[in-house]
Amino acid sequence: MSEAEPATVAVPAPRPTRVQSAAAPRVAFLDAGDGARHRAGAYESSGSSRTVTRRSRAAEARHAHSRRRSTKDRVSSGAHRAPTTVPVEDWVRAAKNRPQVLLGTLVAAGLLLTAVPIPQSGGESNSVMTAAAEAVGVISRSEKKKPEKKAEPGSVQALPATTRPSVAPSPPPTSAPAAQPTGKQPEQVVVPPGDGPFNSLRTTGSQVVMLSFDDGPDPEQTPKILELLEKHQVKAVFCLVGTQARRHPDLVRKIAEAGHVLCNHTWSHDLSIGKKKPHQILADLERTNAAIRAAAPDVEIPYFRAPGGNFTDRLVRTAYGDGMTSLYWEVDPRDWEHLEGETSEQHVKRIITQVKKETRPGAIVLSHDFNQPDTTTAYAELLPWLVENFQVGVPGAATGPTPAPSAPEPTPSAPEPTPSATPSPSATV
Repeated sequence: MSEAEPATVAVPAPRPTRVQSAAAPRVAFLDAGDGARHRAGAYESSGSSRTVTRRSRAAEARHAHSRRRSTKDRVSSGAHRAPTTVPVEDWVRAAKNRPQVLLGTLVAAGLLLTAVPIPQSGGESNSVMTAAAEAVGVISRSEKKKPEKKAEPGSVQALPATTRPSVAPSPPPTSAPAAQPTGKQPEQVVVPPGDGPFNSLRTTGSQVVMLSFDDGPDPEQTPKILELLEKHQVKAVFCLVGTQARRHPDLVRKIAEAGHVLCNHTWSHDLSIGKKKPHQILADLERTNAAIRAAAPDVEIPYFRAPGGNFTDRLVRTAYGDGMTSLYWEVDPRDWEHLEGETSEQHVKRIITQVKKETRPGAIVLSHDFNQPDTTTAYAELLPWLVENFQVGVPGAATGPTPAPSAPEPTPSAPEPTPSATPSPSATV
């Protein structure tokens, strides 16, 4: 070894500790002076520096491993956190050191959530800011919207009544007001609850039994029915067909003058009128009413009955909007039906039996005065029985005068006999 060439001695770098700072130098520790750091190829030099290079690489690998373990030891949580995520501990320290910054961040987040609320099923907002404000009492807790209660149906409407005959057993229920023409479309008309089809009336809503006669007036049978009703002081409802009213205006006047109540039964007994359009229904009803009033001007027509009882919601609404309450029935003896092989006597007996079997207080009884002579015969027997067992009439209709019992005439007293001087023959022995 020549004395002119100084020897290069490689000094092994100290082993790093397990918790070495991540800022440790990336080069090996050399005691060869400053010249070694500035030599060309300090990390890749040939000759004697190769040993230093290999040792330096080993030391660098150990430093990198130490840095990874050091970072892992310092961050004990959030191993799967995104690289840019701030640990929870840092948030806590920031909240302690700079509460204003944290408050501003929360306010900004709250404003963002408030601007885009997520609606709940009931329509409320689940905004975080709203919930927080409710919790601390800044705003009152919003009340949950309660579902609207459906209007419970009231009592079934009774027939329109102004005055009613007194009923001894119990007072009649409160009656609904009479229908008045509204001029509204059927969809806008609200019909009071009824116990018949589509809010029509099956009963009178009182103790009164009401008789109704359809399809007239009939020149043969209507006068006979009127005579029977007059005899028993009973008022009834006559459901008139428009064509018949036009043919027999004198009978329409006679019915009205006797104090009976009139009912619209369509112009031509149209069984399918309920399926027509509202303006067609209204035209039919008004035409029929015009024919009735042509015979009896200014007469009231408070009721409507669908032929065959074929009511529809549209039909009932249209009639009610035109000022007429729809009448159904509870008792139907089917007096219009003549069974094959049934004699007239059998037909009459069947009518009487059915009416007596089904009639009860408040019932509406359906019968026909048009071309039904057996019905007239049956009512000659039925009317005395009905009057004896029920209060029969029309609620609100004026009843005929009840005949007052005539006062017995005083019996003249026999004059006292004048005494005679001549004895009577009977006094002789």
